[in-house]
Amino acid sequence: MKKIVLFFLLSIPLLGYAQEHHVGIRIGEPLALTYKTFLNEQFSLEGLVGRAGANSAQYYRRVFENNRPHPGAFYGSHSAAGGLSLNARGAYNEDISSEFDITQGTLLAYGGAGVQLRTVKVDYVYYNDMGSAPIPQYEKRTNVDFGAEGFIGSEYYFDNLPMTVFAEVGLFLEILDRPGHVRLQGGIGARYLF
Repeated sequence: MKKIVLFFLLSIPLLGYAQEHHVGIRIGEPLALTYKTFLNEQFSLEGLVGRAGANSAQYYRRVFENNRPHPGAFYGSHSAAGGLSLNARGAYNEDISSEFDITQGTLLAYGGAGVQLRTVKVDYVYYNDMGSAPIPQYEKRTNVDFGAEGFIGSEYYFDNLPMTVFAEVGLFLEILDRPGHVRLQGGIGARYLF
């Protein structure tokens, strides 16, 4: 909760430059609270604070294999939970209402890029000796991923309601932790305009 409050406090200086503010929720990967503001008619900035999903089981097994507690440790299993995701991104927005003969409301298409920080708590079970009665050992780690993201989407503005709905898809490319690892992301959501 402290991180969410800190994020919104750090966003306050941007409010003076913006002409339109949107606050809402995004359902997908990541599940997040979203704040979006327009710098002009076409360029927007967005911040997301939410819950990051875990990577695949193979991903965490490779992380363990590449960083064993000691050379004789054998992977047993793991569990992952408690993910946090922070995103900062910018987008170019274009009105495409006329292309789809939309007469009520406004349909925008957008695309952009940003950065993302993700953390997930991982509990490993491993063994030192794979003899007849192996004794399990335990280790807790926090997996931290940082990287770039690119995304495209569409957002619909209602005429008589101060809200929008949106859908988007994108890719997250890890730069720190496992450089080159790519993760597909996407989501749908709604925002309130004020």
